[in-house]
Amino acid sequence: MSSIIQLLPDHVANQIAAGEVVQRPASVVKELLENAVDAKATDIKLIIKDAGKSLVQVIDNGIGMNVTDARLCFERHATSKIRQAEDLFDLHTKGFRGEALASIAAIAHVEMKTKQEQDELGTHIVIEGSKFVAQEPAVLPKGTSFAVKNLFFNIPARRNFLKSDTIELRHIIDEFHRVALAHPNIYFTMVHNGSEAFNLPQSNYRQRIVNVFSAKTNEKLVPVQEETEILTIQGFVGKPEFAKKNRGEQFFFVNDRFIKSGYLHHAVMAAFEGLLKDNSQPSYFLYLNVPPNTIDINIHPTKTEIKFDDEHALYAILRSSIKHSLGQFNVAPVLDFDRDPNLDTPYQYQNKAAEYPTIQVDSTFNPFADDPSDSELAKQKLVKSYSSGSSYRKQEVGANWESLYVGLKHDTEEIAGFSFENEEITASLFDDKEEEQTTKRTYQIHKKYIVSPIKSGMVIVDQSRAHQRVLYEQFLTNMTVKQASSQQLLFPLQLHFSPNEIELITELQLSLENTGFVFESVESDAIHISGIPVNTSESEVSIVLEQLISDLQDGIPDSSFCQNDTIAKSMAKSLAVRTGTYLTEKEQENLVNNLFACKEPNVSPFLKPTFITMSVDDLDKKFSI
Repeated sequence: MSSIIQLLPDHVANQIAAGEVVQRPASVVKELLENAVDAKATDIKLIIKDAGKSLVQVIDNGIGMNVTDARLCFERHATSKIRQAEDLFDLHTKGFRGEALASIAAIAHVEMKTKQEQDELGTHIVIEGSKFVAQEPAVLPKGTSFAVKNLFFNIPARRNFLKSDTIELRHIIDEFHRVALAHPNIYFTMVHNGSEAFNLPQSNYRQRIVNVFSAKTNEKLVPVQEETEILTIQGFVGKPEFAKKNRGEQFFFVNDRFIKSGYLHHAVMAAFEGLLKDNSQPSYFLYLNVPPNTIDINIHPTKTEIKFDDEHALYAILRSSIKHSLGQFNVAPVLDFDRDPNLDTPYQYQNKAAEYPTIQVDSTFNPFADDPSDSELAKQKLVKSYSSGSSYRKQEVGANWESLYVGLKHDTEEIAGFSFENEEITASLFDDKEEEQTTKRTYQIHKKYIVSPIKSGMVIVDQSRAHQRVLYEQFLTNMTVKQASSQQLLFPLQLHFSPNEIELITELQLSLENTGFVFESVESDAIHISGIPVNTSESEVSIVLEQLISDLQDGIPDSSFCQNDTIAKSMAKSLAVRTGTYLTEKEQENLVNNLFACKEPNVSPFLKPTFITMSVDDLDKKFSI
């Protein structure tokens, strides 16, 4: 019997390895940028075409490679970062597995140009699907240039799984941010389809954060700094009032490497306990430095997860450091130019001594005295004290109270020309005439449900879900018919967003205008809104747009209907009445009537039931036990 186990060819093994290393164009960007950083480059340029599907090119001015290294770097498990297994616990570089370039070359067309400073000529290599097509010397500047073209050209199934250009570009920008924020001492440039997207000169951490996101970010940051034997923390957290619905501006860096850690994120949230609104996420940019031998970064293919030796200590230090910084921010004296002058001490009273009030005591007053004269004197004082302090007047009523009704007629009485008949009112628990009965049509229970009687029993409506359905159909109709009404603002509303969020809002601008928004102008880091949808307040505009950005983090749908549907759902979720909101009887009736006027009143836009019915028979069964 022949053997059934055999060694895989190198190109097949490389393609399998590429499944872990290269998931999308952003994976290529990450690997090439990290290699450029490891090459001690001070200027790195990223060029993208068609969201990385056609071209991903990284140009750096690093140390470069000689001819041998240029050829050897595309072999599997070839690396300059480690020599033995013990080096895995003393890493000071980014990539160390030696699979990245081999995996990329197996599924794309790769062109590499590299030259060392002391060499006269550099090396130009062309690879197509792990096959070396050309290798020749060339006149090149110092550094390395990697151009990855036609990603997944030989694996069409993998290429079909790629998302739209908008989604893939967002992933690329995320990876670019992670590397750029970790290394503010490097000049980074990003160009997409011929236009410059980012230009980040060398700076410090704070300035790099501001350059990446927006100038408005500067006033949101609170510095965090702590140094201990096992951990050094520096960075910034956002002020609680600037917390957002999404988690876009949350970055952990351990030894200049971006990581994801739910455990450390929990420590940050614990530090903000009591300072954030529900479902709000704070911004943070935290740089942690720990001894390399206390972490293991080889537990995940993309190296975005790290195992710490003592997580509990890191948790406690991180939480206390952030709490201390937030406390300093709230307590430390600062120049406040928005101070209320009405709270200042008047000038004429600044050096004046305080005047103490005088207290007068009637030493002759005896509350236990039986002398009527004393009692009468006390009554007069009481009446006087009331009359001097307020409009209250104490009136004495005579003992013969029946005299008050003398002269009143029993049948009718006339006052200023009007006659009133005295009718005998008899209370009745049940009235035989139903039309004379005044009953409420709706009732609110626990500020969450609305109960309305019907012929067969009663209907119980979830007020939040019902309002979501009503708003959803209204917004969807407005965007379809394009006849939305808007209320003009007296002063335009200015909202600041990051460049990525501005780009997203720009793509949705037409659909948002169909819902009632009026955009006066859109800048690189802010938008000006002069009109908002009817029944929407100014304070809700930022909430609506932040929720919309959060819901579209995974990308904008390609079709216009799906795009309108997503916008309508997001806006309905943001503007719907919340559980715990008191509604008047009129508001309850309007909500119930509007719900049953919808095309699909049974479910909310998120396919959850909006109401249930309970018949009289169901109630009878409950009482028949």
